Amino acid sequence: MNLFRLTGDMTHLASILVLLLKIHTIKSCAGISLKTQELYAIIFASRYLDIFTDFISLYNTLMKLIFLGSSFLIVWYMRSHKVVRRSYDKAQDTFRHYFLLLPCLILALLIHEKFTFKEVMWTFSLYLEAVAILPQLVLLQRTRNIDNLTGQYVFLLGAYRALYILNWIYRYFTQPHYVHWIPWISGIIQTLLYADFFYYYFDSWKNNKKLQLPA
Repeated sequence: MNLFRLTGDMTHLASILVLLLKIHTIKSCAGISLKTQELYAIIFASRYLDIFTDFISLYNTLMKLIFLGSSFLIVWYMRSHKVVRRSYDKAQDTFRHYFLLLPCLILALLIHEKFTFKEVMWTFSLYLEAVAILPQLVLLQRTRNIDNLTGQYVFLLGAYRALYILNWIYRYFTQPHYVHWIPWISGIIQTLLYADFFYYYFDSWKNNKKLQLPA
């Protein structure tokens, strides 16, 4: 494992911890899209089907368990916690996220590295992750005023994928025959979706002002 991969994993983990801190400590999910969180629960559930059958390392297994458990915990908080669910803005979080599922599944059935159930579901999770942030970004554009923890959560989530691209570049030049077009293209698309948010995030940090996205 190289530094870019490790930093990417830690950044991804930090994004989840920031979100759980907001939800558990402040008892609020204001500004957070339930639709995006449900998509991430589906992503991790379909990606980690091998968690109890293929052991790679203790680190790998622990990270899979953390991402799986945290994603479903966040969805539970937003849907069922008697206090947290009151702060969920259902009226603004109206992106029809289920329309993303079928196209991603069809694409995974058509374009994959190997036609097995686990491989197709893994590929499906990559395609879905590339667009899973869309409901969250739409919600932020509608609410405009973004609190610090929500802004940090989205920034860290985007930074994790950007760091993974650096990891792929590093591995391409250091490992022979390292070519994986599906995760590469999906990861680049996912990172590009964050470009506008990154611009306004760094602008607010540079000018010490509240983070706002244009309507």
